[in-house]
Amino acid sequence: MFKFLRTRMGGVTTAVETQRTTIDRALAEVNEIVALMTVKPKITIDPETGTVALDLPDQMPDEALALPAPDPVEKSTD
Repeated sequence: MFKFLRTRMGGVTTAVETQRTTIDRALAEVNEIVALMTVKPKITIDPETGTVALDLPDQMPDEALALPAPDPVEKSTD
């Protein structure tokens, strides 16, 4: 309704991303991450639902660099 105000004031105009562009961008991001992994995940495609699933390892490479969680401290009821 007031689009002319945004363009006059230097407002940001957003471009609409098509479904093809969204899929291409998301797939490129996934491929970049998988390329960095030493153990590649198993890829499963379900034709009935059209979903793609990755069987990821228990620990990702960047998680191996994190410090282990501290042992939980039991609270005594004194």
